[in-house]
Amino acid sequence: MRAVFSYGLAFAILLLAGAWFATGTLVQGGQGAGKGERALISVIEGEEHGPIANTLGNAGLLAEHHAPTVDPTLTIAQRNAATTGASAPLQSVRTQTFIAKAMPVEVPLRGRTEAKASVTAVAETAGSVDVMHVTKGQRVAAGDLLCTLDQGTRAAGLAQAEAALAQAQLTFDTNVDLRARGLAAPNTANAVEVALRQAQAGLDNAKAELERTEIRAKVAGLVQDPIALAGAMLNPGSPCATIVQLNPIVFTGMVPEAHIGLARIGLDAKIKTVTGQNVEGKVTYISAVADNATRAFRAEIEIPNEDFAIRDGVTAEAVVNIGTAPGHLLPQSVLTLDDEGALGVRTVENGIVAFYPITIVSDTREGVWVTGLPISADVITVGQENVTSGQHVEASPAPASTETTSS
Repeated sequence: MRAVFSYGLAFAILLLAGAWFATGTLVQGGQGAGKGERALISVIEGEEHGPIANTLGNAGLLAEHHAPTVDPTLTIAQRNAATTGASAPLQSVRTQTFIAKAMPVEVPLRGRTEAKASVTAVAETAGSVDVMHVTKGQRVAAGDLLCTLDQGTRAAGLAQAEAALAQAQLTFDTNVDLRARGLAAPNTANAVEVALRQAQAGLDNAKAELERTEIRAKVAGLVQDPIALAGAMLNPGSPCATIVQLNPIVFTGMVPEAHIGLARIGLDAKIKTVTGQNVEGKVTYISAVADNATRAFRAEIEIPNEDFAIRDGVTAEAVVNIGTAPGHLLPQSVLTLDDEGALGVRTVENGIVAFYPITIVSDTREGVWVTGLPISADVITVGQENVTSGQHVEASPAPASTETTSS
């Protein structure tokens, strides 16, 4: 029984396989496209649409075979001409008119902030530090007292100089009176006048020496190291304290040589630090010599910093506004590549497709600013990937809802 069942099952499978193959196609090569293809069931029956074929067809088990619609005698070039040539139906595309506008030209720079200056207040005379009036990190204004040296004998020297001047002045006045009454020779005037001037010079020197014991800030800023300690001995040139000038603070960056021809002093710039501070400034310096390694030029931008919120040495980015130039603001979706891989856009001119290579100047939320297009261009917004330069197309305006950046 098992053998009968196995043989019966195998026979049934064979019949089903044969019926399935019979619904297929026999292809005889060498006769051309569409000429060597026949249904297997017609080969078995010896005629087209025999009774078995009709039964299978009515049951939906027989596939229909259609000859290709393209003439097999045509060459590849002739077939392409039939589908894409002048006699072929025109490809439909959507276009949108873009007109050139004033495009802001901006140059991005990377750099860091730097203090405007770092000035060290030094002693101009020898002496020990009597009083330190500031501490590290303290904010000072120009002229504020930083430290006072021991005045020692300088105060006494000032008192002596004042007394000497008073005596010289009295002698001078007495001589004038005596000469007026004829009691003193006229030639005595020169001696007393010289003595008076010497006494005045001595007083000025004594005052200056006493003033040198008070060391004051030359610029406004923050007190930083090195800073002297009370009791320390200072010689002429020894530092009392260092003042870091932070207002204005300076952003320093490197301008690429490709943009150095557009850079100039006085340009507006926007600066953003890594700490999230957004400020504005102006270009105050552009180096005349390029860096040997990068071939870029150092530029400085001064930034108001009255509250000292921006510190020295903070990484930042600056965008310098070079000016404006004619450009087009396009959506990124219209950008494409030509056969050589050049980036550009396809336009329609008198019903014919044209390709324009473009240069992206900047990328914004509204679109990309580009150069390289005519003043007015009908840019293909839908179907640009399905056409080539020189192809005749049927162009229609894009719906108003899709127009976002046209002028």
